[in-house]
Parts: sequence; structure tokens; C-alpha cells
Amino acid sequence: MFPNLTFVAKRGPEIASVIENLGKLRIAVFRDYPYLYEGTLDYEKEYLQIYTKAPRSFLFAVYDGTEMVGATTCIPLADETADVRLPFEKAGFDINTIFYFGESILLPAYRGLGLGHRFFDEREAQARSFGTYKMTCFCAVERTENHPSKPQGYRPNDVFWTKRGYQKEPALQSTFEWPDIGQTQSTPKKMVYWCRLLNPQP
Repeated sequence: MFPNLTFVAKRGPEIASVIENLGKLRIAVFRDYPYLYEGTLDYEKEYLQIYTKAPRSFLFAVYDGTEMVGATTCIPLADETADVRLPFEKAGFDINTIFYFGESILLPAYRGLGLGHRFFDEREAQARSFGTYKMTCFCAVERTENHPSKPQGYRPNDVFWTKRGYQKEPALQSTFEWPDIGQTQSTPKKMVYWCRLLNPQP
């Protein structure tokens, strides 16, 4: 269907070469519900520097020709921001044994091709490659059930994540702030974490 799709993997400082493309893709995808993200490229380029500074960080991107149409990232939790680490530290986890998954984003035309599973496979393989991480996790925004911008027929990714072996952990939460579409002021958003053991016992 898309004969020109190619895949690119980058680690640590190598990620700097695609920061601008990744930032643009994040803004495009996260504008949709439930994130409704009114982002700026300047903010994205600054925020994403965290990946270029972590030697074990990883980016896996999908290109259609020369355009980045999908991407996913991961990074040791110990290298993440304090806001991301905090709920795990409070709960008594050893953050040095946890790998954190960042975005998993695809432009709408490229969904339904199995790339979401590929993104999880690549990130989990990166975490396993070091032999020291026991858990992987990511967080997702929680909007109110009757949010006015919720599209009719909207289906969250919960079923997909559960099939991948992830469990929602309501006790693990962070609060992030960003401006919603059409707004200039940032407002707090509840983020809840999903976790799984990297090599779960049978």
C-alpha cells in the first residue's frame, strides 16, 4: 500500500539529526483528541533534547519517501524529567530498572498497518538489550468522559495496550501542562501510567 516506507533507528546523540522532524510530527498527531495539543516547534526542539543527552535513548521512525510519518521513542526512566520519575520514586520503585516509553505516533493514513505493534516491539527490544531493566512503562492523558471535544465513536487505545501486556496503574500519576487547541495558557492534565514486566514470568 505504501511501497516507499522505510525505517530508521537512532540512539542517543544520533537523535539530534531528526529532532525537528520529530517535533513537527508530534505537533501534527497530538493536535487530535485526547491530547488536543497546541504545541510550538521551539518548545518541542527544547523538550526533545533530553533524548540526545541520554546514551541509551532510542528513536524508531517510519518514512514515506523523505517524510517522517511515524515515530516512537524510549529512554531509561532515570534519564527522564523529575515529573515523570516522581510517581515511581514515591511508590518505592527502583527507577534504574525501568525503561520509559515516550510517544508512539503515526499520521492517520498510516494507521492499521501493524506499525503500532512494530513500535512496541522495537522499544521493548531496546530495553531488553541492556539486560538490566525489569519493567517498561508509558503514560496517557485522561480526559473527562463527557469532554466537549471527544469525537463521536472515539475508542481509546486501552484494548491494544492490554493485549500488549500492559496494565493501567491508577496509583501512578503525573500532572503535565500544555495549552489545548486554540488556547494560549497551559492547563494541568492528569497522566496515568501503564506498565508491564519486561520478561514476565509464565
